[in-house]
Amino acid sequence: MHKSPAPAPSTLRELRESGHVHRTVKAEIRENLLARLRSGEPRFPGIVGFDESVLPHLERALIAGHDLVLLGERGQGKTRLIRTVAGLLDEWTPVVKGCEINDHPYAPVCVRCRRLAAAHGDDLPVAWRHRDDRYGEKLATPDTSVGDLIGDVDPIKIAEGRTLGDPETVHYGLVPRTNRGVFSVNELPDLAERIQVSLLNVLEERDIQVRGYNLRLPLDILLIASANPEDYTNRGRIITPLKDRFGAEIRTHYPRSIADELVLIRQEAALHELNADLPDHLVEVIARFTRLVRESTAVDGRSGVSARFSIAAAETAAASAVRRAALAGEERAVVRVCDLPGIVHTLRGKVEFEVSEEGREVEVLAHLLRRATAETFRGSLGGADLTGLLGRFSEGAQVESGELVPATELLRRIGRVDGLAKIMSTLGMGEGDESPGHAAAALEFALEGLYLMRRLSKDELAGGAVYRT
Repeated sequence: MHKSPAPAPSTLRELRESGHVHRTVKAEIRENLLARLRSGEPRFPGIVGFDESVLPHLERALIAGHDLVLLGERGQGKTRLIRTVAGLLDEWTPVVKGCEINDHPYAPVCVRCRRLAAAHGDDLPVAWRHRDDRYGEKLATPDTSVGDLIGDVDPIKIAEGRTLGDPETVHYGLVPRTNRGVFSVNELPDLAERIQVSLLNVLEERDIQVRGYNLRLPLDILLIASANPEDYTNRGRIITPLKDRFGAEIRTHYPRSIADELVLIRQEAALHELNADLPDHLVEVIARFTRLVRESTAVDGRSGVSARFSIAAAETAAASAVRRAALAGEERAVVRVCDLPGIVHTLRGKVEFEVSEEGREVEVLAHLLRRATAETFRGSLGGADLTGLLGRFSEGAQVESGELVPATELLRRIGRVDGLAKIMSTLGMGEGDESPGHAAAALEFALEGLYLMRRLSKDELAGGAVYRT
């Protein structure tokens, strides 16, 4: 997003003369969120499928000024959602120039800035900080220390001659360095219990304490944590006083509709970088495949199936088409049904299976992919007139396809098909999709659908298949 120029005031006097009003972080977010609600402007850009479920709860929590926890299985967009909250901050905010914890010029809290304010008065230097720099994030890992989050003594400052009791010998951790911003702790239950204790004051008293220093810094911060429900509710994984200090607990979920899944795949998959066309009917196959994997009794439901699964599937299928185009000299890479089986082998490591299914992972995923293809075929071409295509097999003809068979060669093997334009139109291929690659993608999908509906037979080959009557 384009940044506007920073405001002009460079001293405390100029800042006051400009009419600037100091607001807390939570007040900023509340007022900016309410302004977007009134205007109809997007509040959380790029977030898909949460409009009627998660976002209303999140908006109520932010308006109430609550620190909060997002609970959800892996790949449900928790981190993405947290990062969009920082977009509700003012674009620019004034800070005391050079301050490590972003003190506001009207109310400096650290020893250094209070000393500068006393020395310079209205000439106190002011700098401006963009909202992109007011977001901090820490992935909770077992080796995370209190020093990482809160701060510790800086031995270099001690070596420079300062006394151990001097507050300016403190090296601030990530939380105070995100003062006057939004801070996220990802996978909170993975944080050691003794480290969780260090966040108690941040959430309730709104300050920090470092070792034995007589140092209490009032922090202005919105703290958001993410967690997996299984870990979050296990006794002993998160201390009860910390859970009690969060004002809101919000559950996330995977996309609940095929339409949302399609939007998510299109939005997140790097297809433009691969320079490949992924037809809508194949995006739908991947979306249905992902949903079937999530619902399968062979898959460990507690682990979940990440949205990254469908995104990676789309990118893998596109990469297969790009590889074929490079080997066969095709000008345009268009994904076909023959590119889908490869995703089974590539992505099986992203799914946690039940112990009873050990050794059958590929078989399970391949079966679910066929089901997804059949469901998509029934929904798109199930009622279409495919007699023109079936007529090509009336005299015992057969058609061999495969991941390395170029589109032009596949079309030559199939021959002229009456009603091809109608098939492509039914699949949503409109103007600009008249290339051989798109025609081959439509016909191969129809062939696979006819096979799954038991109107054609298919012999599996290495890297391909032969369709026949």
